[in-house]
Amino acid sequence: MAVPSPSIWALLPFVVLLAAIAIGPLANDRWWQKYYPAVSIGMAIITAAYYLFFLHASAPLLESGHDYISFIALIGSLYIISGGIHIRLRGESRPIANVILLAIGAVLANFIGTTGASMILIRPYIRVNRYRIKPFHIVFFIFIVSNVGGALTPIGDPPLFLGYLKGIPFFWPVENLWHIWLPAVAIILIVFYFFDRRDFLTLPRTEQALAEKLSESGEVTGLHNIIFLAVVLGAIFITHPAFLRELLMVLAAAASYITTKSETHEKNDFDLTPIKEVTILFLGIFITMVPALEYVAQNAAHFGLQAPGDFYWSVGALSSVLDNTPTYINFLSAALGRFVDYGAVQQIHNLIQTHGIALPFVPGSYSPDLRSTIAMLVHYHPAEVMSGSVTGGQIATAYLLAHNGIIVQAISIGAVFFGAMTYIGNGPNFMVKSIAEQSGVRCPSFVSYVLRYALPVLVPTLIIIWLAFFR
Repeated sequence: MAVPSPSIWALLPFVVLLAAIAIGPLANDRWWQKYYPAVSIGMAIITAAYYLFFLHASAPLLESGHDYISFIALIGSLYIISGGIHIRLRGESRPIANVILLAIGAVLANFIGTTGASMILIRPYIRVNRYRIKPFHIVFFIFIVSNVGGALTPIGDPPLFLGYLKGIPFFWPVENLWHIWLPAVAIILIVFYFFDRRDFLTLPRTEQALAEKLSESGEVTGLHNIIFLAVVLGAIFITHPAFLRELLMVLAAAASYITTKSETHEKNDFDLTPIKEVTILFLGIFITMVPALEYVAQNAAHFGLQAPGDFYWSVGALSSVLDNTPTYINFLSAALGRFVDYGAVQQIHNLIQTHGIALPFVPGSYSPDLRSTIAMLVHYHPAEVMSGSVTGGQIATAYLLAHNGIIVQAISIGAVFFGAMTYIGNGPNFMVKSIAEQSGVRCPSFVSYVLRYALPVLVPTLIIIWLAFFR
């Protein structure tokens, strides 16, 4: 049964919540810190009531609720486990040292996710810069480690993982996105270097000497939590039965919390306030964004999306204020519907069931479309092709990658990179901000983040990427 289209007015709670997140802390921070749970949950209740009692449609809410539980289980478990790993870096608070640390974070994000890398590195990054930490240090950390860095593997960022579950091969991102990832990371690091160098050179010589000479001795404690981190990362790939993945994540987080020494938590200034704030605010976001995502899904065919740049900017704009995972999936589905010849998919499916792995060598006059799709399948799914068990979804995705791979590149990069545009564009952003503020760092407000950093620094970078790869 088709879900009725929501009224345009159904988007109002989502707009109100976004406005409250942006303006509330700026207008009256004390009021906001006290009442943000009421605002977030109140807007969620309005949206839920609209779907349940006016549209009589619970399926979209249940689907978004499932996504929310998975999101919080992953974010929360990584936060708690990483909070049990204390890293104290040796080194000086010099610009080139900070650049190297952020570059390491960008690479690490692809192995333990942007959330894992952010939670492990943000505290040592703040400590090593404690003599001269500024708001821009936190913003560039969010740009690089919490977002742009994680574009090379399905583990790196949730949208890419969901793409993997929908049939995008595991190694396709690193093979096809590295040449976009590398200049983007390099550009942001270069801009950061000049920001940081200017700040360093404006310090009095005595403070420069302090930043250079009072480096700490290295220390790492809580390494047993790597086992629990591995459990969480392994659980990501479990799809059945329902909620087993999330249960394993919660159990790993609980085991980490119980087995970590209190002195390690104290060294990290660890408490549950940041994850509490993320849990409450994103509950409101996940529920109130349902009408917006429904509108995108039901009207994607009318948006005139054709060129890679159309997908890049559309996915990016929505990923800046919506969760980038469902945005990615909606536009990937739109691309599959627009660019895949499902008659050819059925033909290839029949050929594979007949010939299996010998298919590329079977005499016959296959069209170029079929040959390129078959080559893609043999490259990424040889076992399934050999056994004849390749699915229609895998064939459709292979067809899209073979003939319009640049569209998938645009969707992937748009979802991952634009998540850095606002604090709510990606889960780790808010957590990094909250941890930094707990550590005494003055962070930009929601509006200041966008106006002072995202627009003048990130947007020009995104335009360069568009001109170079998706124009």
